Amino acid sequence: MFDPKLYDKKHQERNTSVALTVFAVGRYLDAYLNTFLTSAEKHFMIGLPVTYYVFTDLPEKVPKIELAPQRDLKVVTVQRYSRWQDISMMRMKVISEMIDMEFEGKFNYVFCLDVDQEFKKIGSEALGESVALVHSYFFNLPKEKFTYDKNPKSKAYMETGDYYYHAALFGGSLQNVKALADFCHLSIMEDKLNEVEALWHDESHLNKYFWLNKPSRLLSPEYCWDNNLPDGRNILLARLVWAPKQYDKLRTRK
Repeated sequence: MFDPKLYDKKHQERNTSVALTVFAVGRYLDAYLNTFLTSAEKHFMIGLPVTYYVFTDLPEKVPKIELAPQRDLKVVTVQRYSRWQDISMMRMKVISEMIDMEFEGKFNYVFCLDVDQEFKKIGSEALGESVALVHSYFFNLPKEKFTYDKNPKSKAYMETGDYYYHAALFGGSLQNVKALADFCHLSIMEDKLNEVEALWHDESHLNKYFWLNKPSRLLSPEYCWDNNLPDGRNILLARLVWAPKQYDKLRTRK
């Protein structure tokens, strides 16, 4: 349905550069980061300048991988929280701060991804001013099945929506990603003050944001597909796939 070479040519002419952020905290680093980075080098925005920003509490354990020309990797030390939910929600604050302190003037776009994924083929066709992803678990279900936060006390509360968006991948221009991150962070902090926690944490707030601020580019579930799902016949090319989950081992603290 599109010619990726046309997108590549356009962005190469514009000298488009991309920052890719990923959080690898605690056991997630050992379990997933090497596959994430090595597959990104083969299959993420090939031909464009990309800098990986790895946020971790274990900087000494970040693997040394061979990088192509115009590719770079930077490691940023972050605090580790006792609950994985807090780690997940904390990233919005960090992303916003990094856009102000580090990304501004260096990059045209920023993509934010979960670490427990493997790249297969994501190119410049995915770039846009505001990029959201349809969750692979919900794309084939009626809206009544969408797991929006139904607690009126939460800032993430939604009676209805259009799609159910997956927080495992989002991106866009620096301005738009910062607006999303600030919205989610402030909503999370207000919920904390009211002793409320959204059903799916930062993802619930992300869904609220995209309901109020429509994305300019909507990616299909092929951009974050779970191979265990039965509806694979609808996915002609899985561009990013979920790694096997080990939540029972990874979401407990030593």
